[in-house]
Amino acid sequence: MTGRGDGSPVRRAVADAHRREWARVLAATVRVARDLDLAEECVQDAYVAALGAWTRDGVPSRPGAWLTTAARHNALDALRRARTLRSKLPLLVEPEGEPEPHVDRLRLVFLCCHPALSAEAQVALTLRLARGVATPDIAGVFLVPVATMAARITRAKKKIAQARIPFRLPGPDELPARLDGALTTVHLLFTTGHTAPTGPTLTRDDIAERALDLARMLTGLLPDEREARGLLALLLANHARRATRTAPDGRPLLLEDQDRALWDRDAIAEADGLVIEALRGGGPGRFTLQAAIATLHATAPSYDDTDWDQILVLYDALLEAWPSPVVALNRTVAVAMVAGPSAALAEVEELERDGRLAAYHYLPAVKADLLRRAGRAREAAEAYGQAIDLAGNDAERAFLAARLAETTGNGTIGDGAAPGS
Repeated sequence: MTGRGDGSPVRRAVADAHRREWARVLAATVRVARDLDLAEECVQDAYVAALGAWTRDGVPSRPGAWLTTAARHNALDALRRARTLRSKLPLLVEPEGEPEPHVDRLRLVFLCCHPALSAEAQVALTLRLARGVATPDIAGVFLVPVATMAARITRAKKKIAQARIPFRLPGPDELPARLDGALTTVHLLFTTGHTAPTGPTLTRDDIAERALDLARMLTGLLPDEREARGLLALLLANHARRATRTAPDGRPLLLEDQDRALWDRDAIAEADGLVIEALRGGGPGRFTLQAAIATLHATAPSYDDTDWDQILVLYDALLEAWPSPVVALNRTVAVAMVAGPSAALAEVEELERDGRLAAYHYLPAVKADLLRRAGRAREAAEAYGQAIDLAGNDAERAFLAARLAETTGNGTIGDGAAPGS
């Protein structure tokens, strides 16, 4: 027991238990309460009670167990008082027996990422329930008013209750699609932080770090799932460059302009090890292939010395595993480095005719860069203008405007690929 008679260490202990144990405590309480709102309320009350009890009695040796017991007692008391046990029973199906705590947390993640919910609702609910992030902070992630986000989370929870979505692990036939949905939710969250879709800054490191926490949790809960390791590796390799992706004035820096000495080498080494593990056994999925590409970039001694041939091979495999027009567009950057800008330009123009990326500002941005490198300045300027019109992030718009000025003879910028690389 520690912290007797001193509030500060107790507050730190409660904060640490919130960060580490929230999902486990909530998942265990859902099994008793069988109602997400009631379970959340009971867990919050348990954390409040911990402040007083731990100050009075000292911090317990197992804070998570203390909080779980307190929250579950709160739930039982509430159900008895309200005499609602019978009416609550149908809302969530409780599995038989007492599972391991990690199984409960997995159930919670899969509940939050259920395909009946929209992608945005999945991300919001995962942050709220699986990580205990406060609703105002989630509203900040999505740049919406707190009331809007609170209503969105409430609707998602009501949908779970009304649809009687069970609190259980997916069956063997459901698991691949459900796992991919959970990993995609985490990846979507990271992408929102890595390159903010709107707002004045290129990145939101706080969001990216929350996604990293979730990826670590999933990897810990699913140690045999190679794609979970692949996702964690992808996030680590990209987040390792966070200190160098913008200039002091907030302007995005291209990959070739970033100071590689400032990259987080520990994170890159961890990502590299995870990729090697994930590639064992053949048949890598899309997250592992993306991670392999990201770690090749991160471990290259310089932009020019990057193994572009290997990156193109990996993009070919990725496009086969995940035939997305965004992947096809990213692949054109490798094509340009291997076969020249004209070869890549032909593939970009084919994507343009396809039409699915008509609102995606990176398409005209990549096209503009290839045209500029091919010496077609007038057409490049036109494409930069289209990219500026479509971009929603202020830092990226400023970058593209500088490129346009350089292309029309009003500035000076060196060679490069897509912004925000």
